Amino acid sequence: MGSCPVYRSFKGNKFMTEEIGPDLHALVFDVFGTVVDWRNGVIREVSSFAREHGLNGIDPAAFADMWRSHYVPSMLEVRSGRRPFTRLDVLHRENLEKTLATFDVSVSSVPAAALHELNLAWHRLDPWPDSVAGLTQLKARYIIAPLSNGNIRLMLDMAKRSGLPWDAILGAETAGAYKPSPEAYLRTAEILDLQPDQICMVAAHNSDLAAARRCGMRTAFITRTTEHGPTQTTDLAPEENWDVVATDMLDLAQKLHPIQDQTTAVKVK
Repeated sequence: MGSCPVYRSFKGNKFMTEEIGPDLHALVFDVFGTVVDWRNGVIREVSSFAREHGLNGIDPAAFADMWRSHYVPSMLEVRSGRRPFTRLDVLHRENLEKTLATFDVSVSSVPAAALHELNLAWHRLDPWPDSVAGLTQLKARYIIAPLSNGNIRLMLDMAKRSGLPWDAILGAETAGAYKPSPEAYLRTAEILDLQPDQICMVAAHNSDLAAARRCGMRTAFITRTTEHGPTQTTDLAPEENWDVVATDMLDLAQKLHPIQDQTTAVKVK
């Protein structure tokens, strides 16, 4: 399962009534940046950590960005096969120690319990203001689940804290693969007992959607122009003709629900 088979492509919103309508059964979501605001959550936690331990030389925003910058390279070690599958909590902890070293903070100078608690910052991220309400509306019509690189406990803690109404917790740990590896998408479809084109991948990242589309999934782009802060330069707009483009989760629900209503009405007739 190293590469995705060739599926028919979906050519944007003009085909949405035909293609996104009656055969769509599930929506799977990128989480970091799409459903939750990781940057401000990590900044909040780092600020508290630095204040408590007298680390006045730490800029919390710069620290959060540096910590996140290790995210993709650490997963690449797993995707390349140079390292066996390793939960994101473990990768986050390793990346935290690298980031502390960059800021001239010795790991040994901070209590182990405090480092563990800071690493759990990723479990306590706040959803974007529209996320819970939008997901709740979408849940009324579809199976909804994360297809995230986050591990199961991380996703559970986040959901319990913020009321994210998932039907299941899916993603890297259940698939044994990190996005954008094809296995992450295809094994998720297998777990749901659905064909890839019965699932829509929802993300604020064009690269995630491109990988999902190559595996036959339908695609929905959510605009999150401040995920990386006020000077963000990436993913400001859709870069391909995704099946649906929405301003937020509530907008996505509005764009998908009328389609279901229309197709249901046709069946009743």
